[in-house]
Amino acid sequence: MNHINQFINYLQATKNLSEKTLSAYRSDLKLFLEFETDELKPDICAYVSHLHLNLKLKDTSIRRKIITLKNYYNYLTDLEIIPYSPFLKLKFRFKQERRLPKTLAITDISKILSCFNIDPAPLSPFAQRTLTRDAALIDLLISTGIRIGEAAALTLNDIIASEHTLLIHGKGRKQRLIYISSPVTWSRLSALIKERRKTGGEHLFINRYGTPLTIHGIEDIYAKYIKKANLPGKSTPHYLRHTFATNLLANGADLRSVQEILGHASVATTQIYTEVTTNRKKQVLKKFNYRNKL
Repeated sequence: MNHINQFINYLQATKNLSEKTLSAYRSDLKLFLEFETDELKPDICAYVSHLHLNLKLKDTSIRRKIITLKNYYNYLTDLEIIPYSPFLKLKFRFKQERRLPKTLAITDISKILSCFNIDPAPLSPFAQRTLTRDAALIDLLISTGIRIGEAAALTLNDIIASEHTLLIHGKGRKQRLIYISSPVTWSRLSALIKERRKTGGEHLFINRYGTPLTIHGIEDIYAKYIKKANLPGKSTPHYLRHTFATNLLANGADLRSVQEILGHASVATTQIYTEVTTNRKKQVLKKFNYRNKL
């Protein structure tokens, strides 16, 4: 375990990884040590079989754990703690799942937004503050496609009011600027900013106790408005990100710009959204093209 702690400290000092990523590394290595009694002479093939057969993990999860272990053993090799990596002559092939992103219909988005078109006057002060926060939060996710973790991390110092712009702290501690193009979204954000400057504190989105909203807190808020909007089926806040990206591309935005807006490290990640728009076009043509019936 001592080597693992050193490895995590090394990653923290040299790779500028987020706490979420470091936590994933810790979790992967802890799981490995629960199976492997001798980390310096591991049976990697037996461990992979264990992940497949006993833990029933998907290939995507196993692949990530293998990448973690490869990095760990490369580190031990560099320090000459072991003579060579156990992965030196090993090759694993995993299925690459190509799941298309799930999106919401524009009519569903409109139903969610309509939940905030109410008169706040009859509400209690607490209910008014909650409505102000929720309207700004959900509208921001819809209008910008930012991740819920990025929304949770926003502080008042990240707001460039004169430019209607937010500084987003993305994955791998990469930063990007996002412009709020919708006047309604900016109006709702401005109302929240005004409220937050009164109550004090650093974070933009806080809970009833004054502490920053967590990812789970945002998921609960989203679920509340999905229910209020009477939307069928299950969805998560990430559907809003998928919907945002898909509609940008469908309306003519170029792939590279969408990549930068979403904060994707690789354009290949963004590319999958083009498959959604292509798939929709196919369905429209199958259903509505008059030539099909002639």
